[in-house]
Amino acid sequence: MDVQAFESRATDAELDDLRARLAAARLPEAETVYRPGPDPRRWDQGVPRADLVDVVRYWHSGYNWRSFEERLHQIGQFRTTIDGLGIHFLHRRSPRTDATPLIMTHGWPGSVAEFTDIVDELAEPKDAAVPAFHVIVPSLPGFGYSDKPTTTGWGTEKIAAAWVELMDRLGYRRFLAHGGDWGGNITTVLAGRFPDRVLGIHTLFAEAPPGLTTDGLTPTESRWTEETRDFWRYRAAYAKQQATRPQTIGYSLVDSPVGLLAWILDKFAEWSDTDDSPFEAIPMDRVLDDVTLYWLTRTGASAARIYYESHASLDPDLRVDVPSAITMYPADIEKCPRPWAEQRYRQIVRWTTPETGGHFPSLEVPEYFVKDLQEGLATVLAADR
Repeated sequence: MDVQAFESRATDAELDDLRARLAAARLPEAETVYRPGPDPRRWDQGVPRADLVDVVRYWHSGYNWRSFEERLHQIGQFRTTIDGLGIHFLHRRSPRTDATPLIMTHGWPGSVAEFTDIVDELAEPKDAAVPAFHVIVPSLPGFGYSDKPTTTGWGTEKIAAAWVELMDRLGYRRFLAHGGDWGGNITTVLAGRFPDRVLGIHTLFAEAPPGLTTDGLTPTESRWTEETRDFWRYRAAYAKQQATRPQTIGYSLVDSPVGLLAWILDKFAEWSDTDDSPFEAIPMDRVLDDVTLYWLTRTGASAARIYYESHASLDPDLRVDVPSAITMYPADIEKCPRPWAEQRYRQIVRWTTPETGGHFPSLEVPEYFVKDLQEGLATVLAADR
């Protein structure tokens, strides 16, 4: 049903234009809170100038976009039109006859680039005793090679319904779902709205219903609530900007590659489990795969609009009754106490709190991420039987 193979290839002119813009970039003076590294306080005013200069230099002269394009082609890319909007997705079928369909949804400032290094191990694990998956990784509307919505309405509820239609078109009646960030929100909506279609979920995001008390929480859980409150109070200006004025910031994100890089790199730095630089945990090439995808598809503004459509919109009465595996990484920006999560997710079959990892675990700790996902979904499948 209107599922077409897709190949993405930037023109040489587009890549030459990117390099020319990088070479001609105008940068501000250095931040006034400079400290020699390693020291996370170097980032108190945002991306330090010296760090940005290093990444821009490598982006201009060392980074190879063509290798990432080739990786997308190797996995398998497709597009289909749902409710008038073209949806791009990766589809890596497993050769195993016992494989289970798994849809993996990214967030912001992520993209399908978060999962390109791990889909092979999920589809064809080295250990035959480990579950295998037919892996589907869609690009959110307005992200990557999906179309940009031209009207309002493409919020998380509509996206979840579109994912059900997508899985139908691929012949997957029942399936598993995973997500973090916006992908975790959408995974929650999928499980809550379509329990007859979703076998179970693995999520890095658990949002409790509002109004719960901190009484009875452990000291660690109480600290989580304080950290989450402080995040939204002091560190969420990016979200408020994109939720209220995505068009305004969008001009800079689409016109300036350095502006786009700084806007996204700031989040990779602040949200990863590192002491000084995101590149302690995430290869620079992987960050640039993500940023270059935003740049070449001109999706800085359209991706920001997911905040306008869906910020703080999760239905407080939505409940998830399918088996759920939930992982709370220690350096993630929002961590929900289990007693709170249990008020929404009624069948938590696995709850994991790793020792390391932040908001981008598939990039920061990929081996652990894959193992946790495999074990979590194995538990989910066992509970569904």
